[in-house]
Amino acid sequence: MNRESTAFAEESRPETASDGATAPRRSAVAGRVRRGIEGGALATLVMTVYRLPVTRSLPPSAEFWTTFVAGGRPGDHPLAALVLHFAYGLGAGGLFAALISDRASLDRERTRSFLDDSVSGPPDRSDEVTATMAGLLYGVALSAVGERFVLGRLLGTEPDDRFAFHVGHVLYGITLGAWVGTRTRREKGK
Repeated sequence: MNRESTAFAEESRPETASDGATAPRRSAVAGRVRRGIEGGALATLVMTVYRLPVTRSLPPSAEFWTTFVAGGRPGDHPLAALVLHFAYGLGAGGLFAALISDRASLDRERTRSFLDDSVSGPPDRSDEVTATMAGLLYGVALSAVGERFVLGRLLGTEPDDRFAFHVGHVLYGITLGAWVGTRTRREKGK
């Protein structure tokens, strides 16, 4: 193929709606995921601060660490268990933000994404409610998957306190959703 036909092929390529918008879109998604990771850190802290005194035991990540990495008893590796627990929480927070990034707000009149960074000002109350409710549902889903598959099938155990396990994940989800929902708009002038 000669140089002229190559240039012609590129020039004749029809423009699409996504041309030129890819880099800003990636940047916006990266910002949302970053906020999700931040929220995941806070939410994991809240869940852990609730869980440790209530159950008087390490999170189930201690069992995972013992089974697949270090051996011994779950109580033998508290720091590794907590680091792994926070790693799960940060990753789940980033995933949450990526999953909800294109969902519409509860306010059906609005057409933009409720995590749209292109709008200045404080978050809309509807955005906060939407993200918090989505976080609650996400926390419940994480809890169900964690109990049934991670603990049940992968580790062959049950949570030491089933109720505290589920409440902890609900707290995680609400905290994560509220964090993401309250960080959906940049402050004016920034």
